[in-house]
Amino acid sequence: MRVLVVDDQLITRVGLHQLLTGEGHEVVGMLDHPGKVAPAVSKQRPDAVVLDLVMPPDFSDEGVRIALDLRREHTRLGILVLSEHAIPECAERLLKSGEKGTGYLLKERIMVPHQLSRALLHLVSGGTVMEPELIGDLMRARGRDERLAGLSGTEREVLGLLAEGLTDKGIAERLYVSKNTVSTHVSHIFDKLDLPRSSLDNRRVLAILTYLQRSETD
Repeated sequence: MRVLVVDDQLITRVGLHQLLTGEGHEVVGMLDHPGKVAPAVSKQRPDAVVLDLVMPPDFSDEGVRIALDLRREHTRLGILVLSEHAIPECAERLLKSGEKGTGYLLKERIMVPHQLSRALLHLVSGGTVMEPELIGDLMRARGRDERLAGLSGTEREVLGLLAEGLTDKGIAERLYVSKNTVSTHVSHIFDKLDLPRSSLDNRRVLAILTYLQRSETD
């Protein structure tokens, strides 16, 4: 796929370029400032954009702000924000509207071979990718919610893997169980979270968003 890389650190841009091209993708641009992103996306028409969270001018949450702006203008664009640290507030802002194709991962996560490619492919296909560490933190912070407390340990693990963008088959391989077993766990998660019976993909996104959006009522 065609990918635009945005990071103010030269060594990170070069590293992402090598990682992406090594896995068969075309890097259509490498930018060092948020102000250059919108024109580059309009001109280059990438399939996905990889954004650093912290960039000039404020070195705070530029990646999130760019992602939200891009999502309004480019509904089918895959958008992945990378961060040094897991920040729940940033993840909530990215995903609380229920938008598909948006993800948030730690930079160390993409060092696993093909993890970045899997994440981007999932985003471009309309999926959502979330840093598993955030799921665990948010679950602990929201332990008073009956729906969350009703999930078993295995169901929580499955939800974390869903957040990584894994399919039922991928989760089955990771947990060394059958795909049917995973499908059963996923179905139980949907039921315990009392999610509306919309499409399967929407229910997967809503399952993750349930955790992220609980902070507004805690």
